[in-house]
Amino acid sequence: MQSLPDTLCYLNGEYTALNLAKVSVLDRGFLFGDGIYEVVPVYERHVFRFDEHMARLDRSLAKVRIANPHTAAEWLERCRQLIAANPASDQLLYLQVTRGVAPRDHVMPTDIEPTVFMMTSALKPPSAEQRHRGVACISARDFRWERGDIKSISLLGNVLARQISADHGAAETIMFRDGFLTEAAACNVWVVHEGAVLGPPKSEHVLEGIRFELIRELCEEEGIAFNLRPISEVEVTAADELMLSSATKEVLSVTTLDGESVGHGALRGKPGPVYARLYAAYQRAKAAQRS
Repeated sequence: MQSLPDTLCYLNGEYTALNLAKVSVLDRGFLFGDGIYEVVPVYERHVFRFDEHMARLDRSLAKVRIANPHTAAEWLERCRQLIAANPASDQLLYLQVTRGVAPRDHVMPTDIEPTVFMMTSALKPPSAEQRHRGVACISARDFRWERGDIKSISLLGNVLARQISADHGAAETIMFRDGFLTEAAACNVWVVHEGAVLGPPKSEHVLEGIRFELIRELCEEEGIAFNLRPISEVEVTAADELMLSSATKEVLSVTTLDGESVGHGALRGKPGPVYARLYAAYQRAKAAQRS
């Protein structure tokens, strides 16, 4: 049995050791996966794109009819206390709100207090080798539920999708619904075609990653064309470059898909120039937010 960390966490108004925190077995998060979460990266003890994460938290909570239990300022204060208690300089903050504790019934109760949980851990970015060589991915049909736009804690579909790539020793599972790109199990996916960065349009099938807007900003800064539109599976397999983005991966080159090298010519199977420019711009954005 793995030992649980004793780092500080926050649960319903109290700070305690993570390995001592307890929730009721009647919590609707435990029974139904009835809750919302956010993951916020921290660089040199500064939260990154915090306002954007709070805005997405608000959107997801509203879609499932849970009132946000805290203001952005209150969330930030709790985040700062957890960050200060963790020895790591770069961290990953996890925030979760469930509907709360009630007798088991599918109907949403309206008179209970949400359960609020927060923890932080050391950030584990991609390795230097992954940055240099890119990563391998596997493709699969997107078999998850229809509301991918909600950042729900009900992640069994994502877990099953991610396990497909893990079973093949790959970094991620890139998914398609009705022949068109949606996202990966835990990342957004970007296609480079003739120097332009393309992503799937915002819809109920795609979580609007915080990096959606950030990638757009970085493309504008770099003079790279950016467009959100339906992307067919054929376009993905014929892409000049493929990239993943997420809180942990930032932006990361995909150089192999289903065992086939991505790209063309001398750059086939290697991280491409658009990835290199966006990765460098991403590092500048991190440094600017810390200053």
